[in-house]
Amino acid sequence: MNHKTDPHDCCGPDDDVKPLSVDQALQRIVGLVEPLAGQERVATRAALGRVLASDVNAVVDVPPYTNSAMDGFALRGDDLDLAASDGLRLIGESFAGHPFAGTVGAGECVRIMTGAVMPDGADTVVMQEATNVDGDTVHAAPGGKHGMNVRQAGEDLRAGGIALTAGTRLKPVDIGLLASVGIAEVPVWRRIRVAFFSTGDELCSIGEPLREGCLFDSNRYTLYGMLTRLGAEVIDLGVIRDTREAIEQAFRDAAAMADVVITSGGVSVGEADFVKETLDRLGGIDFWRIAMKPGKPLAFGRLDEGAYFFGLPGNPVSVMVTFYQFVQPALRRLAGEQSGPELWLRAPCLTRLKKSPGRTEFQRGVLTTGPDGQLAVQTTGAQGSGVLHSMSIADCFIRLPEDSGDVEPGTVVDVQPFNGIV
Repeated sequence: MNHKTDPHDCCGPDDDVKPLSVDQALQRIVGLVEPLAGQERVATRAALGRVLASDVNAVVDVPPYTNSAMDGFALRGDDLDLAASDGLRLIGESFAGHPFAGTVGAGECVRIMTGAVMPDGADTVVMQEATNVDGDTVHAAPGGKHGMNVRQAGEDLRAGGIALTAGTRLKPVDIGLLASVGIAEVPVWRRIRVAFFSTGDELCSIGEPLREGCLFDSNRYTLYGMLTRLGAEVIDLGVIRDTREAIEQAFRDAAAMADVVITSGGVSVGEADFVKETLDRLGGIDFWRIAMKPGKPLAFGRLDEGAYFFGLPGNPVSVMVTFYQFVQPALRRLAGEQSGPELWLRAPCLTRLKKSPGRTEFQRGVLTTGPDGQLAVQTTGAQGSGVLHSMSIADCFIRLPEDSGDVEPGTVVDVQPFNGIV
């Protein structure tokens, strides 16, 4: 677990510079980040999680033929009344992959299975449960409607129409959709390359003996998981010691191989925090303080090699909050993803929340059911930026605006579900 020297998320002597609001910081990041170039074609089965580089058009109708939506009997809609009174003559069967070869005429019907081709002459299906079969005569319950239980050819997609649009991050259902229109390969943007490292002489990697006064580095493992879920090509540079030479070399190495460089720790101003001054030499910092809690010391800029840079705080929860709020939207944009608006909910909070005005706070919460049976939220408990377990049991952030104070039980608050990234 990382705990850099920013116990109060405080940034030192430049505190007279007013920090950006959360919304201002996000707008600035999104405004400066441009999608990367570079495409490749991959097999449809290998495209899960990739971002489409161009629209994909259907090459066949979906469904490719008019078919039955139910097990039952295919007939002419004009014969529904006759089916309910005298009954219809059963003349054959239509199974999926084995269609009926003839034509359904007046007073006739064909047994049909779900997905089977509708026979010529038939335009309506009466489901099996609404029929009674007596030898080769089929009686149907009254009240049927012309055209019921039939899926028309192309009612989902027409050949030549857009199946998926550029900028779509492909989900499992999209892979199935591509297969349904016969697409074997798709054009996708190349994966973004992200290099990251932690800074701090107090950090030990897993597998090393835990030295006195030291902590295991959890941030790199959290970052690895979040980056992997976003489909990035991940480059873990390990723990970098707190020396100017080591940090500068790490930045040079990272910028030479990656599109984005992420650090955790070292962006507050302390005696051994060299990240910010190194960035001043190797690139430029757009901003490095945000009016938020946790996560006030967050640096964003660009290195001379062209890589974007995010300097995240050292405390574990601060890393996850700032990644979710700022790094994730930037990486999605870099990857060419055309994502929709972030999902926010409004729900009453069942627990009292402590809050001082002045900064936007992201408290960890759990969605639950309130006394009235409606959606509600409650805190996970202690909200310290080093309490990593609170993130493990949480499934949402409770966002409290800058000017708000304590929140009493029953107050409706803004809730941001995690969406499976953290």
